Amino acid sequence: MNTIEIIAEIGQNHNGDMELAKQLIRHAKQAGAGVAKFQLYDAKKLFPKENNPWYDYNLSTELSRENLYTLADECNAVGIEFMASVFDIERIEWLEAIEVKRYKIASRSIFDAELISSLIQTQKPIIASLGHWKEDNFPVINAKKIDYLYCVSKYPTELGDLKLNTIDFKKYSGFSDHTIGISASQIAMAKGAFIIEKHFTSDKTMHGPDHSCSMDINELKQLCHFRDDLLASL
Repeated sequence: MNTIEIIAEIGQNHNGDMELAKQLIRHAKQAGAGVAKFQLYDAKKLFPKENNPWYDYNLSTELSRENLYTLADECNAVGIEFMASVFDIERIEWLEAIEVKRYKIASRSIFDAELISSLIQTQKPIIASLGHWKEDNFPVINAKKIDYLYCVSKYPTELGDLKLNTIDFKKYSGFSDHTIGISASQIAMAKGAFIIEKHFTSDKTMHGPDHSCSMDINELKQLCHFRDDLLASL
């Protein structure tokens, strides 16, 4: 193993505030992450209104095309890769316009054949989370390069639900971690995961569904330090 890539999943944790989003990008870079990741969606189409206490929040965190350019420019300025989970074909075109290097398929999109077909047509590498995939064999995604991430789609995920002893990181490229703390990500690295994706926030007490199970800046620094020590010791 030559490298382990850490993706700081900012996701919705910017709370619709682009200054906060840019601050998180800078903190992710300073801490040692290789990627600052966001989510691109049409909130009214993606999120249900009924029985969803976070519906108004979901609407407030939808990124416009102008927001996308702002965040991509900030990533370029500080020298960190911009990445996004994308949830519709229109926004693939937005991402092609800023020349993203690769794409992320979220667990909830793994059965969206039209979206996945459009992503394959970009001929760019794809990372796919398999939190909703229950089959023994992985889905067939004939991309230029495909990396599958082990994931348990519970927010937060209890450590006992992970069963990392059963996971072969020669099959999975990495781990999308929804647990509280960074222990699970460290264990996954030690077992051979070379991609770690984890939600990232500047303040776990902020309003929003993902802040409490996100890593903060100090935890991201610790995770990157562990990665560096692990690679040095192999």
